[in-house]
Amino acid sequence: MKIILFSRQGVVHTAGDLHQMFDAIARFGFDYAVNEEFAPQIERLTGISIDAAHRYGRPMGPQPAESVLVCYGGDGTLLDGIHRLGGAEIPVIGINSGHLGFLTSVPRNGCIGDVFELIAAGKLECQPRSMLEVTGDFGDGISTRYAVNEVVIQRQGAGMISVETYVNDQMVATYHGDGLIVSTPTGSTAYSMSAGGPIVEPTAENIIITPICPHALSARSFVLGKERTVSVKMGRAARKTTYLSVDGGKAFKLNGGDVVELKMSASKTHLVRLTNRSFYDILNQKLGGA
Repeated sequence: MKIILFSRQGVVHTAGDLHQMFDAIARFGFDYAVNEEFAPQIERLTGISIDAAHRYGRPMGPQPAESVLVCYGGDGTLLDGIHRLGGAEIPVIGINSGHLGFLTSVPRNGCIGDVFELIAAGKLECQPRSMLEVTGDFGDGISTRYAVNEVVIQRQGAGMISVETYVNDQMVATYHGDGLIVSTPTGSTAYSMSAGGPIVEPTAENIIITPICPHALSARSFVLGKERTVSVKMGRAARKTTYLSVDGGKAFKLNGGDVVELKMSASKTHLVRLTNRSFYDILNQKLGGA
C-alpha cells in the first residue's frame, strides 16, 4: 500500500499531526510519497528527511493501484490534490485542518492514527462522485480538463458578457451578466449555491447550470441529466474580459466566439467517508440550522 500525502502552502500544520502520520506509515510498513510543496514543511516541523525518491511534482505520474491519496487541509486543498491524480481512480481522504468542509471528512484532533489503521485493515468506504469533462482551446496544449466541483466562465473587470448555452446542440438560453457556472452535484454546495443555484445530493448524477448575476429576472438554473452535453459559446463582447477556471484553479482567457464543451466524465472521484456525519448534517450546520 502506498500513501500519497498532499498539502499546500498556507495550510497550518502541526508537528504533532505530522508525527502521527509518519509514525503510522512506519508502523504499518506503507510506502509513501509527498508533494514537493509539502515536503519542506514536514522537514522543518518534524526533522524527518524526505528524499527525492519520496517526492512528486506536477504532474504526479503513474501510481500503484493500491494507493490512497491523503490530503491535509480544507476542501480547496483536497480539490487541488485530486487534480494532481490526473484522473487516476484511487481513494481520496481529506483531513480537515480548519473549518468544517463538505469534502474533508476527517477532523485533525486525535483521529489521524485511526485513519491509517482503517487503511491497513482495508476498511475504507468510498463514495463515488461525478466529474465534469471540459474540452476547449485553453492555449496551453491541454484540450481536456476534469472538474470535481465546477467550471466557471466569468467576466474580468467592468462590463457585461453574453454566454450562449446549448444542450445537445439545442439552444437553452443566452445569459447576459457576470458569467456562468456549470457544476457537478458535489459542486452544487459551492459557488453555484452562492450564485442562487439548487442544492443537489452529492451522489446524484446531474449537470447543473447556474448564471452569475444575470441581467434578466427570467434567467434561472437548469438541472440536466447525466447523458447531456453542454456547449457554451462566448459572445463577441468576450474580448479580453472573460476567463474560464476549473475548481478555482488557473484562469484561462476566452475570446469572442470560443466554444467550450462540457459533459459527464466516465471517470469518478472516490471520496472516503470516515465519520457518521451525513451530507445533511454538514449542510444544516453550514446553513446555520439548529
